[in-house]
Amino acid sequence: MTSRLPRPADLPASDLPWLAERLAEARAIVTAAADHRDSLVRLACDLLITHGTTAQERGDARILRLVIDARRPLRHGDHQCLDRHDDREGRR
Repeated sequence: MTSRLPRPADLPASDLPWLAERLAEARAIVTAAADHRDSLVRLACDLLITHGTTAQERGDARILRLVIDARRPLRHGDHQCLDRHDDREGRR
């Protein structure tokens, strides 16, 4: 049986030069978040949450991801869900 390859999260970033490059790009995007699309900032945050080098960096990325997600408008389906909830409340 062949051994499984280690996951990137199990290896230090110095062992994976491509991961170190992606982390550097993600940090640059997060640093200038106002200049980038929310979808790109969201991807950068996901990478930093998963592979960030410090707990502070991962925590900051989580907070920024929450802020970016909170800025997104509700979708049509979400409005319908809220309307149904209001209808149930009114019938009680």
